[in-house]
Amino acid sequence: MKRIYTLTLAVLLLAGGSAMAQQVQQAQPGAVKTFTLEDCLQYALQNHVDIQNAALDQEIAKARIGDTRGSGLPQVTVASGLTYNPKLPRFFGTYTTPTENSTSFFGDIPGVPNGSILAAQNFFQLKSSGDASVTLNQMLFNGSYFVGLQAASAYKDWSYKNSAATQTTVIQNVTKAYYAALINNDRLTSLDANIARLDSSLRSTKIMNQNGFAESIDVQRLQVSYNNLVTDRDKFFNAKKITVELLKFQMNYPMEDEINVAGSIEDVQVMTDPASYASDFKYENRTDYQVMLSNQKLQALNVKNQYAGILPTLSIYGKTGYQTQSPTIGGLFKTTTKLPFESDMIGPDKWYNYSVIGLNFNWNVFTGLSRHYKIQQEKLSLQKINNNFRRLKSSIDLEVRQTALTYDNALKTLTSQKQNMELASNVYRVTKIKFEQGVGSNLEVVTAEADFRTAQNNYYGALFDAMVAKVDLDKAYGRLAGPTSTK
Repeated sequence: MKRIYTLTLAVLLLAGGSAMAQQVQQAQPGAVKTFTLEDCLQYALQNHVDIQNAALDQEIAKARIGDTRGSGLPQVTVASGLTYNPKLPRFFGTYTTPTENSTSFFGDIPGVPNGSILAAQNFFQLKSSGDASVTLNQMLFNGSYFVGLQAASAYKDWSYKNSAATQTTVIQNVTKAYYAALINNDRLTSLDANIARLDSSLRSTKIMNQNGFAESIDVQRLQVSYNNLVTDRDKFFNAKKITVELLKFQMNYPMEDEINVAGSIEDVQVMTDPASYASDFKYENRTDYQVMLSNQKLQALNVKNQYAGILPTLSIYGKTGYQTQSPTIGGLFKTTTKLPFESDMIGPDKWYNYSVIGLNFNWNVFTGLSRHYKIQQEKLSLQKINNNFRRLKSSIDLEVRQTALTYDNALKTLTSQKQNMELASNVYRVTKIKFEQGVGSNLEVVTAEADFRTAQNNYYGALFDAMVAKVDLDKAYGRLAGPTSTK
């Protein structure tokens, strides 16, 4: 049993996400659904929070691209406003006495010396004014805009690769949890078979004791073994429920609903040749490596954007609108003045059209040390990512070697434990036959039965270790695949 609980604890330590889709229908309240490994993966890949958030990141990336592109399209601004000036500002000027050859803005004011500063009423502006306009601005050149387009596209690429990395983690954790539940199903079946076999031996030994062919201590030994096995079965049944709960957690399945695990450990492909993995291994197969590549590209664009900020910007704009003035706010909406004539200089009180066309050229010739240090910061950040690349490669190399060795050891252990279980089963069978024929002791039967159960526990533990090692090996080589419908 120690091996069983060690197995359960190992599974419980596999913390991770969960994830994406499910061809199986959503479970109705109270219904018990049966899941294969593919069903578990599909459900997790659709419902896990991490993957849902990764999908939202993809949508955010798409929106960011649209936002960046939109900033380069013509910008149209509609504006209108009313203004009322209770006190208009005065006009100031220097007084000059009019002569035959010159006039004065202020006219002839006797007694005012030349050079005096005078203030006159603002008769060029009325107290109320109104303006309604439409402005069109089109960017012609902006280096940061074009870099921003590249960065938005790179961010979208990063979001997809990050989503793939999240799915890999979810697949790894769900697969391990499923294997634990699957093995525990098979192990529970074996325990039931052992109990039935031991119960049969106990009943036959009781009959032999009643007929004088077996001693009471033989019955007692078998009874003790039977009681211990039933107790272990109850404990293991609870441990099995824990592994199913962990599977539901990894799938993000409602914890209050029950599920069954379908499939057989015989269908799990454990044996493979690690050499075939190494022959076509590339760092780019790893999703975490792909995410790092995207981060490197994004940071390189950050550096490029700092340089682009030094370049000038060029845009063209046009504005058209209507303007009017009146002594009062209400007068802005009245056009009652009648004139005997109109000219280019004089017209009635109404809204008059105006228009403007211009070209804007901006260039910050001297940005000072601020821009220099910003560029240095982005370059140093890029250098850190390059350093992390080297570290990631070393980490992948180590992981590949470790998982290959662990998998090789797990296969050797599995082969050995399978042989031991078969040998222990044969020893128990022969020992039981000898006892029933009166040429063996009951103690040998009890011992052989205990050895067989220990060999079974060791075999299932080794099988689970091999399954987990195979999953880790696939992940290390970038070959961990989800259900066929999600590829």
